[in-house]
Amino acid sequence: MRITRRSAFRLGAGLASLAIAGCSAGEYGGPPRRLRLAAGEPGGFYIEFARLLAAQLAELEPNLSAEVVSTGGSVANLELVRDGRADLGLALADVATSAAAGVAPFPHAVPLRAIGRVYENYMQLVVPVNSPIRTVRDLAGARISLGANGSGAAVFGDRLLTATGVPARVDHRPLAEATAELATGGIDALLWSGGVPTPALRDLDAIHPVRLVDLAGELPVLQDAYGPVYEEVSVPDGGYGHSGPIATIGVSNLLVTGPDLPDDVAAAVTEVLVHAAPRLVPRQALGAQYLDRRSLIATGKVPLHPGAAQAYKDLRD
Repeated sequence: MRITRRSAFRLGAGLASLAIAGCSAGEYGGPPRRLRLAAGEPGGFYIEFARLLAAQLAELEPNLSAEVVSTGGSVANLELVRDGRADLGLALADVATSAAAGVAPFPHAVPLRAIGRVYENYMQLVVPVNSPIRTVRDLAGARISLGANGSGAAVFGDRLLTATGVPARVDHRPLAEATAELATGGIDALLWSGGVPTPALRDLDAIHPVRLVDLAGELPVLQDAYGPVYEEVSVPDGGYGHSGPIATIGVSNLLVTGPDLPDDVAAAVTEVLVHAAPRLVPRQALGAQYLDRRSLIATGKVPLHPGAAQAYKDLRD
């Protein structure tokens, strides 16, 4: 499913009316249960979204609560779900698809189920505003952080440089370290995957102005290698200090779980996604970060959890 992108966050009329009416397809009626939600790094969208979801879950489902777990990102989250150390996790669709298929960086297939496709991630190649780096090819010989080990950005960054054959000098730093190094000249660029504006990058731009590098020109080689999981998106004007939109590569973000999560728990989380959608958007969000019923069910090669699928059917009916 291809979702029309707009310059501001918009919800479908049917979803908005559900949220306003406060109707529900049913509540979780089991014993009190505390879920572990694997999120991401401080300063990023994963953890912002996860905290909002946990708050809405506690408000709308009295017998369910969620503990938000800070992690390195998508790969780490899927490993936690795989090992039973997290009940839910946020992951980029490209990483989740690789996990489900047992493709690197996963040695074996991970039995994943999706609760929903929640919002768009923007691949953000960040450089100082006066940097000579204008294209991915200009990274040859440059020092770049491709995201923390265990992050979706790290997977994408390795794929990007491999597909383009660019010999950059790579390391993998958490976002807080990478922004500090970019500000002091310790690295020449950093790659981040997240919503716009990512809080840590917005804060960096306020002190040491940065800009984004157009990535859209590299989309064909990535699609040839990995398929339509990657697509062109536009970072809206106002995300960081730049004027006008910047073309980049987008990857949708999935909320996933394992097949053993009880159907009624999966259904309850699904209903919170639908009914609380307007309250699950980080305040700083710009652009095409979406959350509506049409996009929630579009989880690609990661199948919906049966409890989630039934909840969407009940809400549709």
